[in-house]
Amino acid sequence: MFNNSSFIHISIKTFAAVAMLLTASFSFAGVDTETDDNGVILAGHDVISYFTDNKPVLGKSSMTTTYNGAIYRFSSEKNRDTFIANPSKYAPAYGGFCAYGMTFGKKFEIDGKAFKVVDGVLYVNKNLDVAKAWGKDIPKHLREAYSEWPSIKNIAADKL
Repeated sequence: MFNNSSFIHISIKTFAAVAMLLTASFSFAGVDTETDDNGVILAGHDVISYFTDNKPVLGKSSMTTTYNGAIYRFSSEKNRDTFIANPSKYAPAYGGFCAYGMTFGKKFEIDGKAFKVVDGVLYVNKNLDVAKAWGKDIPKHLREAYSEWPSIKNIAADKL
């Protein structure tokens, strides 16, 4: 038979287990990935569509997968399965932060509409105006950005 102290002990263990499960389900991407408050990357756009359709296509909230702590949305099961088969091939450079901002050692969020695939790598920018400026000298900007990324990768955007 249970006495009061046994009941309290079981309740505390149950509470602790439930708390751990809840906090685990709310863990989002780290400081090296640009996501919204819900952990969604690329402003909800289907990462595969940038490669196959050469345009941004919004993904469905019901069709997702997680990679590097970020939630990716897809417009079709085929696109989701393509990503799952080789996520590192399709994941955006610089964790989905603005490629032009990276040249200045800054992490800017993006709108998901401004992008360019260069040599099989997806680069996204804050917006179309920024993408236009970035596009004026892509090789130079890539050199600058890749030299900055290692030193700021693990620093929160608001700390730069």
